[in-house]
Amino acid sequence: MNKNKTSKRKLIFDEEGLLAFAAQLKKLRSEIGITQAQLAYEAGVSLSQIARIETAKVNPTLSTVFAISRALDISLVRMFDFSLPEGKRTQKNFQ
Repeated sequence: MNKNKTSKRKLIFDEEGLLAFAAQLKKLRSEIGITQAQLAYEAGVSLSQIARIETAKVNPTLSTVFAISRALDISLVRMFDFSLPEGKRTQKNFQ
């Protein structure tokens, strides 16, 4: 792989979207009545990882989201049942 192309890639970190996901996760976890520590144990991730996800400090991988969904015993549809804040588009407009 060309090193110059790799170094020019921009990492995507949608802070507003991650904040919305974080709020949804915290809400669902609270509704179910489990602690961050319990969720971390059930999902097989660290407690600090759950805390960072719930505070939008990290962009979790899909595998982590799947593990959390299974640990909470909720569908991905329910996990993502929230609206993204309106904002400027950061990606190309596909028509």
